[in-house]
Amino acid sequence: MIGTLYINLLELARPMFATGEWRRLKALMLKGIEGGAYGVDQHGISILEHCMRTGTVLLEKTGLKKASLITVLFDPMVQSGCIGLEDLKKTFDEDSAQLMQGMFRVKELYSKHDSIADENFRKLLVSFAEDIRVIICLIADRYVLMQMLAKSDDNVYRLQVTEECRLLYSPMAHRLGLYAIKSELEDMALKYEHRDIYDDIAKSLNETKKSRDEYIQAFIGPVRQRLEEAGLKFTIKGRTKSISSIWAKMKAQNTTVDHIYDLFAIRIILDSPLDREKAQCWQVYSIVTDMYQPNPKRLRDWLSVPKSNGYESLHITVLGPENKWVEIQIRTRRMDDIAERGLAAHWSYKGIKSQGAADSVMAGIREILENNTSPDELRKDFAMDLYQEEIFVFTPNGDVRQLPKGATVLDFAFSIHSRLGLTCTGARVGGRAVRISHKLQSGDTVEILTSDKQVPKHDWLGMVVTSRARMRIRQGLNEIQNREAQAGRELLQRRFKNRKIDITESDMSHLIQKMGFKAQTPFFHALMEEEITVDDVLRTYDELKAGSAPSGEVHHAEDFDLEKTFAESERRTAQDNDVLVIGDLTGLEFKMAGCCHPIYGDNVVGFVSIQGGIRIHRADCPNIQRMKERYPYRIVRARWSGKSGSQYSITLKVVGQDDIGIVSNISSVINKEPDTLLRSISIDSSGGLFQGHLTVLVSDLTSLNQLIKKIRQVKGVREVERTN
Repeated sequence: MIGTLYINLLELARPMFATGEWRRLKALMLKGIEGGAYGVDQHGISILEHCMRTGTVLLEKTGLKKASLITVLFDPMVQSGCIGLEDLKKTFDEDSAQLMQGMFRVKELYSKHDSIADENFRKLLVSFAEDIRVIICLIADRYVLMQMLAKSDDNVYRLQVTEECRLLYSPMAHRLGLYAIKSELEDMALKYEHRDIYDDIAKSLNETKKSRDEYIQAFIGPVRQRLEEAGLKFTIKGRTKSISSIWAKMKAQNTTVDHIYDLFAIRIILDSPLDREKAQCWQVYSIVTDMYQPNPKRLRDWLSVPKSNGYESLHITVLGPENKWVEIQIRTRRMDDIAERGLAAHWSYKGIKSQGAADSVMAGIREILENNTSPDELRKDFAMDLYQEEIFVFTPNGDVRQLPKGATVLDFAFSIHSRLGLTCTGARVGGRAVRISHKLQSGDTVEILTSDKQVPKHDWLGMVVTSRARMRIRQGLNEIQNREAQAGRELLQRRFKNRKIDITESDMSHLIQKMGFKAQTPFFHALMEEEITVDDVLRTYDELKAGSAPSGEVHHAEDFDLEKTFAESERRTAQDNDVLVIGDLTGLEFKMAGCCHPIYGDNVVGFVSIQGGIRIHRADCPNIQRMKERYPYRIVRARWSGKSGSQYSITLKVVGQDDIGIVSNISSVINKEPDTLLRSISIDSSGGLFQGHLTVLVSDLTSLNQLIKKIRQVKGVREVERTN
């Protein structure tokens, strides 16, 4: 198999290398094989086979050349230290070494991050991969890995890679014009994640293959004859749509595969001189539409204005024999090469490497990756831009803007500048005043109207269809909320000061929780929006203080360890440092944050304190979310590496019926749990219900979740939740 792969690679790559260079390449690979750089990885994948297949894909499907091939072939040797970047530079050239350096830095991320949902992973991926060829190499790498995983028994790893490709690499392949790779990635993802659906569609296609092929040939025959009579040189072929695209249509139309009318498409590829390309494409259009009735609503003209990734083609849908709709794609050999191999092929014709369309596409990818912290938002924003249809809209100066079909005035405004979008009040389209929600059509000339008093509103998110507009609206809304929250904090602090109350951060946190808010920003924002009043807050504060005084409603469990104090549970000694890895280092001084009280098993991050040292927060801590926005450079990764044997103090809020014995039953459940100690129970009763706060010592998150589950099973308990 390796021999066959080598011969195939030799035929594709040999013309790119001088004789001496190819000999050095071969000798270097043999050195890597002997040195163990091309063995089998931890998932049973042959590294040598992976590299050779990736190199073949780069040459056949993306149009990348020598430097990219060298990068994917020798990446394992650089990773294993068998060869240095300087040696690679001396052996080949500087371009290869620089591309390898970008690939090396990105590959390092895979050893340090568990998931592409990790915010740092996405940001570092884009910042390291400044050369768009690195992104294309990564797409080819994942594409080959997906193919090889079909034989793997590691289902968990296969699903992890599949999700990664579906979320990140398939959309990037689409944006770069690598439609063949994108389509196959989506087919493999459907096969791995929903095998039953994939098999059902594949079975239906196989059962109808003979009749479908006969129909395609019957349709092609007369068309071929008319084109030959016109003296055109061309290739004509039919193809069945991918299984994943058929499944997408089935979901969108809520139907079965039998009722999808456009299961196949005809492609006419012209051998046309550059100066005659458009004229001959339209000539074919004229011939075909003379023979068959066209559907004018399905005409797609990417000849006059190509797609942003360089795609050029003319798509029409005609009513063929047996009253079946048939999609026809008309393009030249050059256009087909770009359609199949994307931007890399576009460069080879235009004589550029990373300018124009490539810059535009990479800017869009970079923007989405950099501005999304939620995996769900990332998936949604990428999906929003996977549009098949585009419109072309003009500015008053005549500049053209490409937008997805269904784009509104707001989308157009944000495509020009964020400030223009945030202050947009409407537009003039063809001299007529329209609202910000007005949907634009191809050929519209749009003049944006603005006002300094305009601010973004939450319902704007439902008016836009581009990821750029969504991201900018979300950022604008967050900025407004943060400003109002700061004003709300200052207002409340003044009122407390007027009453000569010196409230601590701890008291403020308890007050906010008491009023039903999980974080400070929504609380202070609600104060400014007058959803709650300052008097409400002051009244709740008085109740909180009154309730904290000793009373007959406070009960203590009989069997808790008085020797273990609250202070002891919070202390972390130097010997405990082995339980956390901060960044890539161990042994750093750290303290557990008091706002969220992380325990072993929680997802955690670190924050570099101005007083020195690292504060460890839970990843979902509201405070750390604000710190990420304000001080992203002070956030460091952290993870648990082992248990130190410490116990952690946790407060649980319990709500239930005020029945006799319920407190004793809860105490009994806690005391029966191993490695769990009850510190205290504080109970408030009102209207037949009680609300209590339990302070317990637990060893890890698993123990805590098990305890919460058992308390919920106590008769009369309605709600149990962790409050810190």
